[in-house]
Amino acid sequence: MLAMSGTALLAQPGPWGGRDWDRPGWERDRYGPSRGSSSAAEGRIEIARFRAEGDGAAALRSGTIAVSPMPEGAGGIDLRQDATYQAAVESELLGSGYQAAPAAGAGQVAEVRIVRNELEPAEAKHKPVSGEMSMGVSNRGSMMGLGLYIDGTKPKKALLSTMLEARIRDRASGKVLWEGRAAIATREGDDKWTDTAIATRLAHALFDGFPLRTGEESVKR
Repeated sequence: MLAMSGTALLAQPGPWGGRDWDRPGWERDRYGPSRGSSSAAEGRIEIARFRAEGDGAAALRSGTIAVSPMPEGAGGIDLRQDATYQAAVESELLGSGYQAAPAAGAGQVAEVRIVRNELEPAEAKHKPVSGEMSMGVSNRGSMMGLGLYIDGTKPKKALLSTMLEARIRDRASGKVLWEGRAAIATREGDDKWTDTAIATRLAHALFDGFPLRTGEESVKR
């Protein structure tokens, strides 16, 4: 299911940090109550992309590119995980038409950052057996009632947001040619959502239609 949220934006990049880009809680707003239940949020990817106009846009998807961490840092992800996401981004960019090159010799540089946040805390441990007992007395004698509730379900683990941010700069001028971010909600410890699986899914969704597709989208696969 692919749903467009609002009108596709053909805007210039922010600049980076504009348009509430780095506003705290962006992913919480996107996955908040108005967006549906937490179960519906799991696996859904929220995407926002902006592209430069004019000659900057024409330079995308051609020439050489290098992938590196953003100067602002990796947002709490360790170096091994950071490399996994950079590799996923590089794979998408090379598939779009770029050629790989060392940073010093590349015509463009793709800067990548990963940020994780907790959207919902883990549920408290369930009480497996609970119930109520009631007693009463009437002219026919006494009575007693007992109701038991057995809960065999496991408490849900924390719902996490993993956000991939990327921006492509012209190395010589430093101008931002394209920028985007994609965030996915997953359950902590879910075997389905390894770092590699999340990185691959986010990078593919973010660069789907690159560089022509812009604006905001919500994707559930």
